[in-house]
Amino acid sequence: SRAMKLNLEDTGEIEVRTENRGTNALGAVHEFRPDLVILDVIMPDMDGADVEKQFETDEIAKKVPIIFLTTIVTKDDTKDRGTMIGGRFVMAKPISIDKLVNGIEERLKSS
Repeated sequence: SRAMKLNLEDTGEIEVRTENRGTNALGAVHEFRPDLVILDVIMPDMDGADVEKQFETDEIAKKVPIIFLTTIVTKDDTKDRGTMIGGRFVMAKPISIDKLVNGIEERLKSS
């Protein structure tokens, strides 16, 4: 969301590019070359797992760590800092910017 983007950029440490369509994610990764991608599990045109599958077959995208951000799991499931579920790093929505930044740092350390 726009608010999340602005709040993350307000930290002064994170540059954010948003892409609302999963079908555009691979092209955005090639253009932007991010250190990390945050994917919603449920998106209008394709779900986060489908985007992840596209990434796995791409030489550039497969090296980029992913955080799945979703309402499908609870904060108890993800221990508030994010956790591995089914081999994926998952964080529960809604989430505060502080907790998201902590999750981003945690995910970057573990990759």
